[in-house]
Amino acid sequence: MRFANRGDNDVAILCRNTTEAINHLAYRLRLTREDVVVTSVVEHHANLLPWARVATCRYIECGVDGTFSVADVCAALDQSPKPRLLAITGASNVSGWVPPIDAIIEAAHERGIQVAVDAAQLAPHRPMPTTADFLSFSGHKMYAPFGAGVLIGPRVAFETGDPFLAGGGAVELVDLDEVVWTAPPEREEAGSPNVIGAVALGVAVDELARIGWPAIIAHENELSAQLRDGLRKIAGVTVLGPGAEHETLAAAAFTVEGMPHALVAARLSAEFAIGVRHGCFCAHPYLTRILGLSPADIAQFRSDVHSGDRRAVPGAVRASAGLSTTAEDIDRFLAALTIIARNEAGPVEYRQDLRSGDFQPLGDAADWWTDSAATQAGCSRS
Repeated sequence: MRFANRGDNDVAILCRNTTEAINHLAYRLRLTREDVVVTSVVEHHANLLPWARVATCRYIECGVDGTFSVADVCAALDQSPKPRLLAITGASNVSGWVPPIDAIIEAAHERGIQVAVDAAQLAPHRPMPTTADFLSFSGHKMYAPFGAGVLIGPRVAFETGDPFLAGGGAVELVDLDEVVWTAPPEREEAGSPNVIGAVALGVAVDELARIGWPAIIAHENELSAQLRDGLRKIAGVTVLGPGAEHETLAAAAFTVEGMPHALVAARLSAEFAIGVRHGCFCAHPYLTRILGLSPADIAQFRSDVHSGDRRAVPGAVRASAGLSTTAEDIDRFLAALTIIARNEAGPVEYRQDLRSGDFQPLGDAADWWTDSAATQAGCSRS
């Protein structure tokens, strides 16, 4: 709880991941279709779909640079009917943009509206917002294993009503006519818990605290500037999302002119031993906007997907850095991408899969890895 800057009146509920945490909260708030939840087009699907399933969503649009302002948030909050909740990201998992979250929370609270922050991308890189009503984040984004996440909120929000999961460990008494639920957080954690995941998450939190936010932020800011400046200098590469005037994490989404995003990622992997993420990053509405796709484009891609052909599905490549990334890692990544961006045939041939859209190297791609290239894998983390 210290890591999240929370007090005795809050509880931390162990979940599998941020997706489950947000679904958990959407259920526990007992929303109806008459209730309005304000969220944004920047969100990960995990902070869009749960709210759309139980309530009426009102969306904050973003500009061509993939950002929105506090004024944009206020305009959405001030529409009628009054929202029950603002569900907003603490940092974009696509572009790395960090919204002015403290000012956004303040604006919502001035209007008597609670705020749920999806802190999955924020948690390992910046301190948690201290005034958010609800927080959710995942261990795997914080250098812990997969399978453990946390939902944090006021204890009173979970003291009444049926829990999200019903079963053993969440009850004081069960008979055929009555169930007496236990107090939160145990009330919300039915079933055998992921003890190993919880312990590992705790160790990760302790390690981040040991290193300290000043050191983490300084290290990642240097890498972010190096990464973004380097990408912008490569001919044919377009960096998506906010410019230097906006705060960002050490992550950047980009495209390479004339080359499918899946092929860029495949070549970085097979020829240079560098791992990156490609695609839409579970944020389709955001990607379509920062890529500048038209409704006709989207309709065509939707038709292709329905037919089982994902070869031309739009997307981008994302490179991201973390605690273990060095300036040398970034340099090696930029050097590799410079070669790829020339759009010349490489030493490996590839075949694109119709249904996944991914490119697979033909033959033994490991034969093409050099000793120096094999050291480059540390550049990118999901």
